Amino acid sequence: MFLHIHKSKIHRVKVTEANLNYVGSITIDEDLMDAAFLFEGEKVQIVNNNNGERIETYIIKGERGSGMICLNGAAARKAEVGDVVIIISYALMTPEEAKAYKPVAIFPDENNRLN
Repeated sequence: MFLHIHKSKIHRVKVTEANLNYVGSITIDEDLMDAAFLFEGEKVQIVNNNNGERIETYIIKGERGSGMICLNGAAARKAEVGDVVIIISYALMTPEEAKAYKPVAIFPDENNRLN
């Protein structure tokens, strides 16, 4: 049996851009991706603290050090620039793996930069 377990998250970052005319996804600063153990193409859930929206999409690597959090395509309709979001990833694990796993959580500053 496999369980969907919280793998990692970027907690409370601001949306810097919403690009409706793009194929889809979320673009995330590569520094944030590395710190949060996230990978390009990985499926993530995005929770918008401002309006309660929850969506799933995949990650595109953004410019390192840019602080970019950009919702693309249809996802752009679910947030406005300045909205605060939480980006969550999950992994399939056996119960034994899940008991031992410690999720990664990062808490960037108000400019989406690591402290």
